[in-house]
Amino acid sequence: MNPITYLEAGDVTGALYHSEQPGRAFIAGGTNLIDLMKEQVMRPHALVDINSLALAEITPSASGGLLLGATARNADTAYHPLVRDGYPLLRAAILAGASPQIRNMASNGGNLLQRTRCHYFYDIGTACNKRDPGSGCAAIGGLTRQHAILGASAHCIATHPSDMCVALAALEAVVHVESAAGARQIAFADFHRLPGEHPEQDTTLAPGELITQIELPPAERFAAHSAYLKFRDRASYAFALVSVAAMLDVGDDGVVRDARLALGSVAHKPWRVPLAEAALVGRPAGAETFAHAAELLLSGAQGQGENDFKITMARRAVIRALEQALEGTHDNSHEYAGKEPL
Repeated sequence: MNPITYLEAGDVTGALYHSEQPGRAFIAGGTNLIDLMKEQVMRPHALVDINSLALAEITPSASGGLLLGATARNADTAYHPLVRDGYPLLRAAILAGASPQIRNMASNGGNLLQRTRCHYFYDIGTACNKRDPGSGCAAIGGLTRQHAILGASAHCIATHPSDMCVALAALEAVVHVESAAGARQIAFADFHRLPGEHPEQDTTLAPGELITQIELPPAERFAAHSAYLKFRDRASYAFALVSVAAMLDVGDDGVVRDARLALGSVAHKPWRVPLAEAALVGRPAGAETFAHAAELLLSGAQGQGENDFKITMARRAVIRALEQALEGTHDNSHEYAGKEPL
């Protein structure tokens, strides 16, 4: 057994002080970190509990959007009236993401920092550049059903597992962080990294930085036409093989005025292609337009053999998600059983 020191931070300043020491990790819900510790994938010497920090509020922002506290639970976020009414895409993604028990514990900030569910990353007896830089990637040439078809490198073909992050990417969220050096904001498109030569670096967070809030810009024009679609091996609480976040702003004439598209579980980060979204704008919302956008979004996709099917699945999923968004946003809470929130 590895000895662990438990520390409780009373405020952000205290949390940042503790984080300056090597071998320490922040913990809020712990739904991913504890699993990784059990499997010996992560072995922090100390855990810094940040649940006492005043970071659980969900409030309107000065710009007319919404501020999500980093330690707010996923369930509280999904069922908050401001999220339900103004950001149904985010609500749908969270409710598709896990069991009620997990949603009642998982924090918003922790969701952004989820590690990949690649089998080889979790198996410390195999080579994994993400877990042990320079050791190789056992996934390449191995079991690749869940692995990347976009943005991969010769060093890593893992995918990012979050549903919530796919919606946040489409919503163009902004991540607020603080450190001893001060506060800064990170555009969501820049928050997660592609693997390149350093797959061990999941995000662009600097050492010692703490996520404090996630800012959502105003999105009223998309609220009536959004959809989150998720394909998985079983019907409930499984990680996606492919997921799609789609948002449309459609005029009375049926022409698309604006659009957002993001793919999940196909790359090291939520996948967006501005060219694919631009191809929707100014064109009639329909099958031909949607198929063209899907082709652009999947441009350059390459399977690893066992996951070649994901290319076709993703293309069809994009078209279907856009069709669902066009039909109109629906409340998907009845699709996920369980008491919410605690």
